[in-house]
Formats: sequence, C-alpha cells, structure tokens
Amino acid sequence: MNHTSLFSRFARIMSRMLGHPLAFGLAALIIVVWLICGPVFHFSDTWQLFINTGTTIITFLMVFLIQNTQSRDSEAMQVKLDELISALKQADNTILDSEDLSEGDLKRLQEHYSHLAQLAQSRLPQHNAPSSL
Repeated sequence: MNHTSLFSRFARIMSRMLGHPLAFGLAALIIVVWLICGPVFHFSDTWQLFINTGTTIITFLMVFLIQNTQSRDSEAMQVKLDELISALKQADNTILDSEDLSEGDLKRLQEHYSHLAQLAQSRLPQHNAPSSL
C-alpha cells in the first residue's frame, strides 16, 4: 500500500537527513568557513553575496520540503483520528472530516466542545484552590 510519489519519498528522506544534528553541524561549519574566508576576500560584496544567495536558495527549497512533510503528517494524523472517532460507538460521527468544514462551522464546533469541557470541569470535585493574595 506504499504508493507515495517520488517527491514525497524524497521529501521524507531529506526531512530525516536535514533534521539530524549532523546536518546542523555541517551548516554551522559552512558558516564558520565563510566567516574565516571574510578577511581573505576583504569582506567584499561578493563574499556577502555568496552566503546570502546560498542561504536564500536553501531556504526557498526547504519551504517546499517542510510543507510537503507537514501536510502528509497532518493528513495521516487526521485519518487516524477519524478512525478512532468512527470506532467509538458513543462518538459523534458528524465531526469526521471536520477539516473540510467552513471557518464558521469549525468555530461552532470548537465552542460546543469548549462548553462540554466546561461542564465536565464543573463536575470535578473542588480541591482547595490557593487563595488569591
């Protein structure tokens, strides 16, 4: 059942690699080498342009990789939550696929569940709350 696209597989692999501490260390090493090269290039505009261009290109590409992996993770989580909701007999199945609702509908659902949470909290036994000074 593993029919992920080539880009999705690439994004997942790159996400794991670039999230590793060694990747951070390599990036920090590149910055240190660039700083050391500053006096050699007399801190020229080209020296500055090199790091600016490199970091801009890397950042631009990373945005797409991060977005792809976050979208996939979010969709997978939503499917898992939908499965849990549908598996519980007492659960409200009308909230399945709630990610496709309008902002107004989502706000009403949020208010409904906030109200239910407040009701549940009001039924909890009252402990000695610290008095305000």
